Amino acid sequence: MLSQRAGRAQAAEQHRRADREREEGRAEQAFEAKRDLYARLNTTARAYRVAARDAVEAAERGESVDPAVLDAAKEAWAEHYSQAQMALSNEVLVVASALNRSLGVGYSVVKQLPGSPRLDEAYRRAKTWFGGPLSDGVYLLRVTLRHDLGVEVEAGFEQARMRRLAALDGARDGLAHALAAERARAA
Repeated sequence: MLSQRAGRAQAAEQHRRADREREEGRAEQAFEAKRDLYARLNTTARAYRVAARDAVEAAERGESVDPAVLDAAKEAWAEHYSQAQMALSNEVLVVASALNRSLGVGYSVVKQLPGSPRLDEAYRRAKTWFGGPLSDGVYLLRVTLRHDLGVEVEAGFEQARMRRLAALDGARDGLAHALAAERARAA
């Protein structure tokens, strides 16, 4: 009888251990999937910004610009951003959404360049945007993703994230307003 109880107790312990191992395996798989999603989101955000910046620089040098490169980067970002919207925590989604809007304004900057009445000013504005606020926005996304994964934990991160996010939003809104005013003058 004691032997049977010991056997049942041992079997129950083995089941608990197996359940715990399965749960740890699922948690590890979920973390890996999240990390992979975050890596793709970061990579496509950087590629989109770089493609737009490169298009501006090539246009300024008078070189032909292949719009397919920028459009492919835009589509890749859109696909990964769309997938990420279903998985991101609210704190990360706020940053990714602000960056999405900012990348969209950057796309408008590139598309509006050829028709700009003051090209020197337009190129300066574009280079400032891609090298400054938009670059900072891509950096903010990366740091936010790393923070969410627990890779980079910084005291006071939440306050810094909010300040950087407000700066990105303000710069984006200012640029969008300038672009709209330029379109209105041209019309």
